[in-house]
Amino acid sequence: MIPGGGQPNMQQLLQQAQKMQQDLAAAQQELADTDVEGSAGGGLVKATVSGSGELKGLVIDPKAVDPEDTETLADLVLAAVRDANAAAQELQQQKLGPLAQGLGGMPGLPF
Repeated sequence: MIPGGGQPNMQQLLQQAQKMQQDLAAAQQELADTDVEGSAGGGLVKATVSGSGELKGLVIDPKAVDPEDTETLADLVLAAVRDANAAAQELQQQKLGPLAQGLGGMPGLPF
């Protein structure tokens, strides 16, 4: 046995894990409170999502509305929402990536 150690201090590990968990929860709340926007058709359709990916708003320019061609409008809406979700995922990586990597090194945690 090695005097004084060899084993990590469990109290210290628990405190580290708790701090990381608090940091992760704060980052997740910040994401939920942050809006990002995506657009399609040169800005004819704009979608706003939260950083966590919840659709918050959709703006459709009247020029995008053609009663004879609703398929194009639907495609523009989908493209705008996908663009906004891609921006939300990028924001998630920026905010949560470093925290998840830090948690990944701790035994017993599912990262």
